[in-house]
Amino acid sequence: MSPTASIVIPSRGGADRLPHLFAALAAQTTDDWEAIVVIDGDIDNSAAVVAEAGRDQPIRAIVLDRNRGRSVALNTGFEAATGTVLIRCDDDLRPAPNWVADHCAPHANGLVGIVGLYRNVFPDTAYARIYGRPRDERFRADAYRTPVSLHWRFWAGNVSASRELWQEVGPYDIAYRAYGWEDIDWGYRAHRAGADIQMLPTLETDHHIAATTTAVRVARSFHSGAAKMTFQAKHGPVLPSTPVAGLWGRLIHTTARHADLTRLTRWAERADRTVERLPQWWAEKQISWLVEAAAISGELHPDGVTTTL
Repeated sequence: MSPTASIVIPSRGGADRLPHLFAALAAQTTDDWEAIVVIDGDIDNSAAVVAEAGRDQPIRAIVLDRNRGRSVALNTGFEAATGTVLIRCDDDLRPAPNWVADHCAPHANGLVGIVGLYRNVFPDTAYARIYGRPRDERFRADAYRTPVSLHWRFWAGNVSASRELWQEVGPYDIAYRAYGWEDIDWGYRAHRAGADIQMLPTLETDHHIAATTTAVRVARSFHSGAAKMTFQAKHGPVLPSTPVAGLWGRLIHTTARHADLTRLTRWAERADRTVERLPQWWAEKQISWLVEAAAISGELHPDGVTTTL
């Protein structure tokens, strides 16, 4: 008999992360689920970790022969799923005991897509104190104020859809090969297909974030900016623009035009070594400058090659 919920977990290099997720799944208030871990090229013996967990829990692995990207991993997992509710889960989440049940319940009420936000957990670094934690709190507050018509914008690694909606929308787009926007693309297509995208505060979930330094955050910002161009080329300018004006805007755009990812990363690494010695406001501005400039640089130069200052 098929379970109600299939949890699809794309993973690469997740051998240390997955046991924490499996412990959280073992504590769920329902056992009416299966979990499929799609290992996107096994570089750390993750398959053995999944096999060990599978002795006691309904967890199994699909191992891809090489790194093929998150979209391929997700499509592989959802194609193998047998449940009627399909839950997408990052391998660094620590869900609360109500998580599976709360993802499943709304799907009894029609064609819906369910979004839970991340509650990012940072190691105690200068980046986390100055920028990461404050921005994370601001992001969640702003997200909950977002109009319902734009909830698809938050489709990410803690979401669920019915099998009916998955079949209507179709697979994740494999054109998104690097970091970012494959989820947003799918969420937008679900919205366009008529799904009611709902953001549920009860599904807010601890996320042991990978972007723990300015350098990592800058790299992700750059690649996300480049992926945004793939989205816009496909769907058009469906997102409201938020231009950055004034002197700050000119600084951001000038930096973005002339600094490639290599240079931005070098500056970010220097910031990670020095921001703790700066006044709080100045340190925050320095990190913001690099993160915002990286996003626009990715949009302007998606191949990562630009002129230098």
